[in-house]
Amino acid sequence: MTRIEKIRSELAKKELDAIVLFSEPNIRYAGQFAFTDGAVVVTRARAVLLTDSRYIEAARAEAKDVEARQFDAAHPFYDELKAALAGCERIGAEENALAHARWETLGQKLGHDLVGAQDIMDTLRAVKEPGEIEDITAAQRIAERAFEEMLAFLRPGITEREIAAELTYRMMRLGGEGNSFDPITITGANTSKPHGVPGDAVVRDGDFVTLDFGTLVNGYHSDMTRTVAIGHATDEMRKVYDTVLRAQKAGIELMTTAHTGADVHNAAAKVIADAGYGEYFGHGFGHSVGLEIHEAPSANPRNEAALPAGAVITAEPGIYLPGRFGVRIEDMVVIGADAGVNLTKAPKDLIIV
Repeated sequence: MTRIEKIRSELAKKELDAIVLFSEPNIRYAGQFAFTDGAVVVTRARAVLLTDSRYIEAARAEAKDVEARQFDAAHPFYDELKAALAGCERIGAEENALAHARWETLGQKLGHDLVGAQDIMDTLRAVKEPGEIEDITAAQRIAERAFEEMLAFLRPGITEREIAAELTYRMMRLGGEGNSFDPITITGANTSKPHGVPGDAVVRDGDFVTLDFGTLVNGYHSDMTRTVAIGHATDEMRKVYDTVLRAQKAGIELMTTAHTGADVHNAAAKVIADAGYGEYFGHGFGHSVGLEIHEAPSANPRNEAALPAGAVITAEPGIYLPGRFGVRIEDMVVIGADAGVNLTKAPKDLIIV
């Protein structure tokens, strides 16, 4: 079944005549072509990609299972949109991706109130096709090669910014399309901040350095975190690291269709709490990864739904001791019926450089 056919199947279930997609990830998923201005329309009978002169030639050559049409001054966007939607009355759109003013404008221009249909795309994109998993895996292999190279770069005296710049350079040199997100490369006391921003802090002997990063292949993201010790690690640093690693393994064991996102999170949280660090783990165990770095579903205490086979979800518990240090270890796991498949091959035992 093609992606357009999958969308049409969901339209039938929702009793919708069409869906209009504006967000870049959903456009890319449906038309298998990336651009930033326009829309993809999927109805029960047709699939149309609307774009302007900057993208139309490439769209006609590369997009799949959609008809590429150009809008311009002679063929205004809303006229082309209405033509693509001819005969449709119940029209869905992405309520989470559109500003309220644009939602209202669309309804007025089309002459129909729009129906929220974000869940159609969230549900379809949650389960990755084999080709999508291949792209995520390829991005992960590039990130891992860059990490291996970075181990020789990490040393006392360099700054967090230098680490971020070097890591970005190495991933792109190895074939990555860019950063999945701004790298989190922090050292010393800054590692207690889960989303710390790299600055001018200098790496010192005895520091932990946290590297949270990823790259893209064909628009698909990778995401990994490793915490590395510089020179040596204290007994407490080793204890915290070991606790996080055991927590991650406990969560990964439950990353199957038999368990919910809450089950996975709670298994890891229990390990951390039993070690006396429960108050220092404040975020969810993991999130899905794909055309966006944060997708649904998630492995957090609020997700009581069973995890779907084929979802790619991060496993990233952490312990953060304010003003002192923090540890996070992150892999990506494909949810399976009997066991998850870990896409991350980088070593997880404590590395001291």
